[in-house]
Amino acid sequence: MTEASDSFDLVVLGGGSAGYAAALRGAQLGLRTAMVEKYKLGGTCLHNGCIPTKALLHAGEIADRTRDAELFGVRASFESIDMASVQRYKDDTVDGLCRGLTGLVKARDITYIEGEGRLSSPTSVDVNGRRVQGRHVLLATGSVPKSLPGLEIDGNRIISSDHALVLDRVPKSAIVLGGGVIGVEFASAWKSFGDVTVIEGLKHLVPVEDENSSKLLERAFRKRGIKFNLGTFFQKAEYTQDGVKVTLADGKEFEAELLLVAVGRGPVSQGLGYEEQGVAMDRGYVLVDEYMRTNVPTISAVGDLVPTLQLAHVGFAEGILVAERLAGLKTVPIDYDGVPRVTYCHPEVASVGITEAKAKEIYGADKVVALKYNLAGNGKSKILNTAGEIKLVQVKDGAVVGVHMVGDRMGEQVGEAQLIYNWEALPAEVAQLIHAYPTQNEAMGEAHLALAGKPLH
Repeated sequence: MTEASDSFDLVVLGGGSAGYAAALRGAQLGLRTAMVEKYKLGGTCLHNGCIPTKALLHAGEIADRTRDAELFGVRASFESIDMASVQRYKDDTVDGLCRGLTGLVKARDITYIEGEGRLSSPTSVDVNGRRVQGRHVLLATGSVPKSLPGLEIDGNRIISSDHALVLDRVPKSAIVLGGGVIGVEFASAWKSFGDVTVIEGLKHLVPVEDENSSKLLERAFRKRGIKFNLGTFFQKAEYTQDGVKVTLADGKEFEAELLLVAVGRGPVSQGLGYEEQGVAMDRGYVLVDEYMRTNVPTISAVGDLVPTLQLAHVGFAEGILVAERLAGLKTVPIDYDGVPRVTYCHPEVASVGITEAKAKEIYGADKVVALKYNLAGNGKSKILNTAGEIKLVQVKDGAVVGVHMVGDRMGEQVGEAQLIYNWEALPAEVAQLIHAYPTQNEAMGEAHLALAGKPLH
């Protein structure tokens, strides 16, 4: 029987990025809020995704910079990777952020319940033998690494990203199955430590990005010695005496010490009571409208559980949208094309808006203008010894509808790109803005100067 203390305005099932954002904002707006989490507060992003992978990538960057130090007039020698120390650095980073988040949840007076929750009615979640009742329930149970039919992830030689993050050694060689965001980030990190090959069934790496960005990344990977095979799908994997062998549909074979399966992530929804309570679903995803409402009036869903972009900051935005809607505030649906996207490999790939191909599909090929600005003309990029481009996609005589960037630290330029797209800026309007010199950010200004018909350099 539910006690009065177990009745809330909002019950959040899942304490990852989307769930805790909803809980924090809901509590801030005066909603009595409970949050149920079976793993760790912060979810995949904090513990098995965004943060730990970027820590590993930064460690790899330090290794690469040490090897290349002489290019900058610094004499240094690279000895080896101490994986135990790398893991300690990564874990310290994660633990510090988790402690801060835990304190924030406590300070907002959110009832945090550790345990595996299950939707028991349209207005309740059962956890640890306790029924938590809510005026509204938010489903935010996230995602887990996926595999392919017939390919078993055993955590030994065939691993997922979860296993890769806790490796106690540097693999001498690795095959990465999947050339999307997760795959190329791990390939980039591991190349800093050893040998790696990426296998992608589609015709380009990071295939959802603008084709020009994909080609630039492929060129950079070749230069770094990262091998990849494109356009042929996986057939099977089997153990060898010393590692694993992957066979593709065309018969081509690859061997390495480890196989990382990075073919995406799937929703966590099975056995949690969603379908029993009438929640509409498709392939495990919970279906929602533009306000994150399910077909059940008292239930919403956010984050990787719904078929939107699987990005932590998207989850934040979706969770906040739900909390504000429930608190009676006016809310605006998310424009997912306007969400900044960053792949943190070396070099970074960043974008906002739509690709050139998509723009031509929507507006017509004769109505789309594209311009590329090479970072070779940017002083700060030369200082950093990075190459790449900023590509702008514009509707002819209209707004910029796509910004696509490749190069080290381009993720730090995506903020202005987001404003340009979401405020429907004209090239001439951005060209009027004075960008600081010497920065990589001035490349954004130079690109818009060129698109406005008045290139400077």
